[in-house]
Amino acid sequence: MIKGIMFDFSGTLFRVEPTERWLAAVAASAGLELTAEELAAGAARLTEYGALPGGAEPRTLPAGLAAAWEARDLSAEQHRAAYTGLARAAWEPGRELADALYDRHMTPEAWQPYPDAEPVLRELRRRGLPIAVVSNIGWDLRPVFRGHGLDELVDAYLLSCEVGAKKPDPVIFKAACDRLGLAPADVLMVGDHRTQDGGAAALGCSLLLVDHLPVERRPAGLAPLLDLLD
Repeated sequence: MIKGIMFDFSGTLFRVEPTERWLAAVAASAGLELTAEELAAGAARLTEYGALPGGAEPRTLPAGLAAAWEARDLSAEQHRAAYTGLARAAWEPGRELADALYDRHMTPEAWQPYPDAEPVLRELRRRGLPIAVVSNIGWDLRPVFRGHGLDELVDAYLLSCEVGAKKPDPVIFKAACDRLGLAPADVLMVGDHRTQDGGAAALGCSLLLVDHLPVERRPAGLAPLLDLLD
C-alpha cells in the first residue's frame, strides 16, 4: 500500500522555460538589444552546449569543464562553474551574460509547473499522504515552489547538493523515506528518468515514470498516480 510519494523536480513537477525565452529575458534585463535572428542563433548555440540547467545536456563537453560537470549536482560552486562555463563557451555575448543567465534559471519565473501538478499535490495532501521532492540539483529549489504557491504541499526536500548523494544512489532515496517516516516499500517514486529515478526501485520503492515534455504537451501526465491510489 502506498503511504507516501517522492517526486522528481525538473521534467516531473516543473519544466524550465524554453532557451529562447530564457535568453530574451536576460538580454532585456542587461539592456542588450538582439534581433530576432540573433536571439534565435544565440538560443541555438546555448542549447547545443547545454547551458540551460534543466534543459538539453551538452552535445559535446568543452575542455576544462569535465570535473565541474561531473560534480555539478553535489556542489553549488561546481554547478555554477559548469553552466556558466558552458554559456561562455557557447556564444560570444554569453561571456558577459553567463552569470545573469545562471541566476535567471534559479528564479520562479524561469519555471512553470505542469498543469496538473498543483491539483495532484493538493489531492495527495487531502488524502494525508506525505510528499518529498528528490532532485539531482546544485541549488536550492525551494524558492521556486514558494513562488508558485506549492511549498505548503511539500513535506521534505532531498537535494543532491545538500544530501551529498545523487540519484540513482539509493542513499538519497533512503534519506527521503526516512524524512517521510516510511519504509521504502510504502513509498512511490514519480519521475521522468528511468535510470536516475529508477534507483528508488533498488531500495524497494514503487516507480511511476512520466514523459519529460513541454507543459503544453503534458496536461495530465501525473493523473495515473491518483489511479494507483484508488
